[in-house]
Amino acid sequence: MEIKESVALVTGANRGIGRAFVRALVDHGAAKVYAGARDPATIVDKDVIPLQLDVTSPADVTAAAAAAGDVTIVINNAGVDAPGTKLLAGTFDDAHQAMEINYFGTWAVSRAFAPILARNGGGALVNMLSLASWAGRPQFPAYAASKAAEWSLTQSLRAGLRDQGTLVVGVHAGFVETDLSSWTDAPKITAASVAEQTMQALANDSAEVLADERTRQVKAALSQPPDGSH
Repeated sequence: MEIKESVALVTGANRGIGRAFVRALVDHGAAKVYAGARDPATIVDKDVIPLQLDVTSPADVTAAAAAAGDVTIVINNAGVDAPGTKLLAGTFDDAHQAMEINYFGTWAVSRAFAPILARNGGGALVNMLSLASWAGRPQFPAYAASKAAEWSLTQSLRAGLRDQGTLVVGVHAGFVETDLSSWTDAPKITAASVAEQTMQALANDSAEVLADERTRQVKAALSQPPDGSH
């Protein structure tokens, strides 16, 4: 699809990959970019439209859909990592939050904006997923589970929105240079790289972004017998 002169909405747009998506959309000529965040005051870019949007708040989602009825691209980026949930001990509090934001939040925004995208010609829906969509990790089981659920949702949305002409893009990446992965020294790619690859996928009508080599390796290994090492 054409990014130039498009109207886009990005959730979780105040930092990290979300802000990189915002900048990439502007740089590629989007006519208008709504930058969604729980606190609109945290949106520092002057060439975008701040929008209050807590994806777990039905009232916020409804209000955002009413305010941004001209969108042609929706990027579901808002997410959390649920660091407090351990595999074999402790509470599930962070796991519940991860599912509420990463899975149900993405679903709620997608539901609210699907008819708007249809009305505006189909457009595109982009979900920021993860290498962890396919590779569970004992270090962060809640995050991986929420991203696996979000990947499944993305596949359902792709099939469900096909007839209305909406391109549904799943963006998968390993560690990215953001606050979310500041705890690890593992190799990382930049948020700008993730955003630019997503812009290219939109321009080429591609349904999937595999943003780094490790993600491509894990995806390719899905057909192999499970051994817990991926």
